[in-house]
Amino acid sequence: MRDAVIVDAVRTPVGKRGGALSQVHAATLSAHVLNALVARTGLEPALVDDVVWGCAGTVGMQSGCIGRAAVLAAGWPESVPGVTVDRQCGSSQQAVHQAAAGVISGQYDIAVAGGVEVMSAVPLGATRSDERFGVPFGPLVEARYGVPFHQGTGAQMIADEYGITRTEMDQHALDSHARAASAIDEGRFEAQLAPVPVTTPDGTQIEFKADEGVRRGSSMETLGALRPAFREGGSITAGNASQVSDGAAGLLVTTSEIAKQYGWTPIARIHTAVLAGTDPVTMLKGPIPATAKALKRAGLSLDDIGAYEINEAFASVTLAWLRETGADYARMNPNGGAMAIGHPIGGSGARLMTTLVHHMSDNGIAYGLQSMCEGGGMANATILELVR
Repeated sequence: MRDAVIVDAVRTPVGKRGGALSQVHAATLSAHVLNALVARTGLEPALVDDVVWGCAGTVGMQSGCIGRAAVLAAGWPESVPGVTVDRQCGSSQQAVHQAAAGVISGQYDIAVAGGVEVMSAVPLGATRSDERFGVPFGPLVEARYGVPFHQGTGAQMIADEYGITRTEMDQHALDSHARAASAIDEGRFEAQLAPVPVTTPDGTQIEFKADEGVRRGSSMETLGALRPAFREGGSITAGNASQVSDGAAGLLVTTSEIAKQYGWTPIARIHTAVLAGTDPVTMLKGPIPATAKALKRAGLSLDDIGAYEINEAFASVTLAWLRETGADYARMNPNGGAMAIGHPIGGSGARLMTTLVHHMSDNGIAYGLQSMCEGGGMANATILELVR
């Protein structure tokens, strides 16, 4: 039976809103990642059966199938197709799932999966305006639930449901920044990064090579001074939520046999890939049932998992996941998460997986788990197995 393995995984540093990557076209940023995979592996682009590319804001420069645009911008042969996947925050994790399924089924021999989001240019919600029909989901969904869906409101509802305090969430955010800063300082991200040449506003050419959103001078006092973002007297703030960000990431996916044929040494096997749906009002609890489903299907327990990448969309999401699963806090996002590194929506799933596979390889971790909450009340979960 065919399997699906990750031969290499690479990402750009993540830029903050209005920062170093804010003026880079999404196709250019995507092409940079594609060509980094070529440079790192010796991949002949003409061999790629598909580029499966996640993106949530498919308007403006990210419209018109950004997956195909990435291929053309990279200078790859016109024979290489590309497709764009939108599962909101989990778009590029879903792209990996689809690439793996294609490889296992024999529809693909070699695929590249990943994603991009330049939120500085395409803000959150840019795809949601419609003068004729109004908000997404339509009148039947509105009648079914009676309230509009909003991620920030859902995050606050989760904090209330689980009794998660502002202090706990702010401390979690502070930990995320500290972990990311340590990872940067100790060079733990270097092997996964493809620095991006950019032009600064004054015309200077620089190499952008470190995640831009990590705050080193933050404190509980600083975070505690921030105002609630979604409800008067609430506990969700800009400080304990993910950042608006720009970035891209990609992974080369094939079978063990084909990897051997081309002299590639895989990093990890895509062991299990599942989806889950949950209440679209609270919206963000999906990683909880997705994790349970993935572990059951894999025949593993949480004790078997050496590292977890759970997307820090909001601190309440990851803390609720910890409470439900009883997982070890130290194993969750050990190199920091989206509150520090950032959350370029369509590229985040691939960013998390890139960080996870390199962390597993660096530390000899047999199994890693990744899960992300997604708009509309969904989640992906993936279990990776280190190839020894």
